[in-house]
Amino acid sequence: MALWLPQRRDVISFVGVFGLLGAVYLLPPDTALQQVRAAGTLRVCMPPSYPPLVTGDPSAPGIDVELLQAIASELGVQLVTVVNPMMGRDFNPRAWRITRAQCEVLAGGVVGSATTRSFLETTPPYETTGWAWLSPHDNAELQGRRVGVLVGVSGLDRVALAAYLRAAKALVTVTLDRDELVRGLQDGRFDIAITERLSAMTIATPLGWPVGWLPDALPRYPVVFGLWKGDLTLKRAIVAAMDRLRRDGRMIEINARYRTAPR
Repeated sequence: MALWLPQRRDVISFVGVFGLLGAVYLLPPDTALQQVRAAGTLRVCMPPSYPPLVTGDPSAPGIDVELLQAIASELGVQLVTVVNPMMGRDFNPRAWRITRAQCEVLAGGVVGSATTRSFLETTPPYETTGWAWLSPHDNAELQGRRVGVLVGVSGLDRVALAAYLRAAKALVTVTLDRDELVRGLQDGRFDIAITERLSAMTIATPLGWPVGWLPDALPRYPVVFGLWKGDLTLKRAIVAAMDRLRRDGRMIEINARYRTAPR
């Protein structure tokens, strides 16, 4: 009896393992890539505007739009953009009310955070973002200064930023949009401003203002494209297309048209 019990446990273990393997084969096949190619379109949900990723300008539509146009071409389909205003009003992808029926890809400010990866597949990064400062003055000192903050739609860590600003005893004003942030800097209401790094560059570069990262204590994030969980065939095809764009220099070329590296 004592010899028989271990054998019985081994049999039960083998049955369990093979049962799980069998269940995998019974799962419905991933037809995401097949469906995109059959439809002839790659549908992408993005905000109306989030420069430099999405601009709303057909002559220079933004990094994300140009990259996705190139990716769609690599897949042999047409890019169809689906504008979702919710993406421009909230930083949390769960609040965007986007479904599979609307689009296969999410773009225009998706960061590869743990929260995002918990409910979306994500591509390799094509940019990096985080909190950055900008100012008409070449001075990143925050201690006791008047600081305008534009949160925007980014999924950056607001709690960490708030703690950092409290420690610096900064006098913080949260602004509603880019125009208010710029006006505050120009009329002297703010000494310095803080916002998401890509937005900071698009605001500061035309004005000739310096831009820089906030300290390394604040996290930096990869900028990615999001796909639905389980759409692995489509994800692999998009990742392969991105690899080709990276190797032949097109990705660098697209990025360079819209950005100036922060100091």
